[in-house]
Amino acid sequence: MNYKMLVLDLDDTLLRDDHSISDRNKEMLMKAQEQGVYVVLASGRPTPAMLQYAEQLDLKKYGSYIISYNGAVITDLTKQSNIFEQSLSKEQIHSLHDFSMANNVDIITYTSDSIISETCSKYIDVEVELTQMKFNKVDCFKTAVTESAVKCLLLQEPEYLKTVEAILKKEKPNKSVSLSKPFFLEVMPHGIDKAASIARLAEKLGIRQEEIIAVGNAGNDLSMVEYAGLGVWVDNVTPELRDRADVIVASNNDHGVAEVVERYIMN
Repeated sequence: MNYKMLVLDLDDTLLRDDHSISDRNKEMLMKAQEQGVYVVLASGRPTPAMLQYAEQLDLKKYGSYIISYNGAVITDLTKQSNIFEQSLSKEQIHSLHDFSMANNVDIITYTSDSIISETCSKYIDVEVELTQMKFNKVDCFKTAVTESAVKCLLLQEPEYLKTVEAILKKEKPNKSVSLSKPFFLEVMPHGIDKAASIARLAEKLGIRQEEIIAVGNAGNDLSMVEYAGLGVWVDNVTPELRDRADVIVASNNDHGVAEVVERYIMN
């Protein structure tokens, strides 16, 4: 197969545990782009927290795109503008806050440059560190959230958060819900996930589904890994998802993405 698009999750997939791109991964991704393959980053991260990695890979030079907020936003890096965006309404976000209070989990949402919450926790600290966004701790979440936002994140201890995930899916079937880390439960508008936005982008670029490779490691990557012509897990995939891809490659710390390029694009 002559693959034309390579879609990569960031954290725990392309990025090593220290949040860096290995030289080997970078080298192979540059070679893929030189062959005309679109390299697309698709992450639960906010758009600003993805741009440094897009710059490291020269994605703008090659006319590529990033998919942020778990599929809620698609950004054209050449034009520096969004070609797709779908948000949760203020009322939906307020309802999710009520749910978080009733189920004893923390909740955050995002403005253009800040993370908003009325609580502090070690897991919120992880998100602040990952995104490098300003943290705005507010007295009242509902008062602070006055307009729509692209997603919310529910945060709590992993074992408990799995039970909350099941409750949320049952109580709010009109939301897109997935775990991006064991302690991060992503909540987006209905129909929003990485696969849906990859399909939108592929249609715009005239790329067929079977010409796409998607690489991930966690629950919020499952939709794109199952959608792509070749779905790939890195070896550090969430254990219960291990049999849900076509191929498993080396871990995020062992240049798994480079292996994908070498085996399926450069051959």
